[in-house]
Amino acid sequence: MNRTIFLVDGFNLYHSLVEAHHDGRAATAKWLDLRKLCCSYLPLAGRIGGKRADMEHIYYFSAPPTHRSQDKIDRHALYMRCLRASGVDVQLGRFKKKSVHCNKCNRDFFTHEEKETDVAIATKLFEICHLEQCDTAILMTGDTDLAPAVVTCKRIFPNKPIFFAFPYKRTNAELAKIAPESFSIKLRSCLKCQFPDPLVLADGTEIKKPDLW
Repeated sequence: MNRTIFLVDGFNLYHSLVEAHHDGRAATAKWLDLRKLCCSYLPLAGRIGGKRADMEHIYYFSAPPTHRSQDKIDRHALYMRCLRASGVDVQLGRFKKKSVHCNKCNRDFFTHEEKETDVAIATKLFEICHLEQCDTAILMTGDTDLAPAVVTCKRIFPNKPIFFAFPYKRTNAELAKIAPESFSIKLRSCLKCQFPDPLVLADGTEIKKPDLW
């Protein structure tokens, strides 16, 4: 048995899909059935891990965009509901207001940055390895901030394959060097793994894909 866990950097994945749409490579793929996508890569995880991979858990890390318009907040909440309904464990962080100085115009302005997500992914990775909750761990991200956590876990738990699934245009040479088994997610795979429209929940509730998606 090869218990496989996915840890998904939600905004890294989301922005890759936005970029694919802006590139003209595809129609919007934001209505992504994440569980279906992750399950489609289990055979590959099994070949890397040396035995058939079984889906143990999917963690999705994100944060409510409370600094954006109400429409964006509502769409984010709607998608989180769809993910939870499909069995994905949603872990939410937060955005924090940050003052930034522009050297060109010599003015200060405020922006918002996502907080806690990288730390949350790193600590969850260590937790599931330490508690023997998985045999293989796959991080769906191209964010190099997670490199130290992966290096440490691979050193402490050398018998557990830990590698990356890079979203569209997020393939990273530094991370691939740390985990040579890593692979890039094909855009066509994301397009094949979309929720139905509408998505019908177990209680009969229908959730329609947002018009802008």
